[in-house]
Amino acid sequence: MSMFNTEHFAVIADIHSNADALTAVLDDISNQNVESIVNLGDHLSGPMAPRETAELLMAHDMLSICGNHDRWLLEIEREDMGSIDQVAFDQLDESHLNWLRQMPTTLALSDEIFCCHGTPSSDMTYWMEGVSAEGEIFVKPRNEIEKETVGIEASLFLCGHTHLQRRVDLPEGRVILNPGSVGCPGYIDDNPVHHVVQSGTGAACYALIEKTVHGWASTFKHVPYDPSRMIELAKSSGHPHWEERLATGWVG
Repeated sequence: MSMFNTEHFAVIADIHSNADALTAVLDDISNQNVESIVNLGDHLSGPMAPRETAELLMAHDMLSICGNHDRWLLEIEREDMGSIDQVAFDQLDESHLNWLRQMPTTLALSDEIFCCHGTPSSDMTYWMEGVSAEGEIFVKPRNEIEKETVGIEASLFLCGHTHLQRRVDLPEGRVILNPGSVGCPGYIDDNPVHHVVQSGTGAACYALIEKTVHGWASTFKHVPYDPSRMIELAKSSGHPHWEERLATGWVG
């Protein structure tokens, strides 16, 4: 691993087996003359190209952590997995699983930068968003968001999991940021209640971070790409309903 530039770097998350979106994002990052990348998890579980995505990531020089879907690939018996985890598991061999096994669940890039998938204490919890009893997504109150930072000495907290690009600024110049999803712009979940998350864009999403004299600067990026191959792969693996979310970012 080359030296990570903690003052100018890219953040990616939630690829979910979308190899073409990942390629588009990696090309865009390279065009920004950014070399350091941190990847916040949920790499391979999806109905598209898990093995191809794994090979792309394993060949690339970046820091990666484990998300909840990565953990499920390692911990859950195949017959008990969700359908997108089963698609991934069936395409992967032991080298890919060993690559996932060596990943930490959280990562301190420096004394100032802390990375996790969901929150520092859970890969299943939405950090900046909540879900109402009716299944509506809302932004949590700032004091609730801030509670998760207790005991962690950092000024920049990076998370994924919700697939939604968001930045929340806390007192004393601290920042929490979600770069959005590289490859899965919408999904349906039943935890804690049935709800739909949709970004409203089919673009592959990530974020650029830069340290300035006035604090952390961030740029949310939306990279257009052709999703047609991924849509066909999703259909061939029995997931035709992924077509709308991949093409538009909305969930039908």
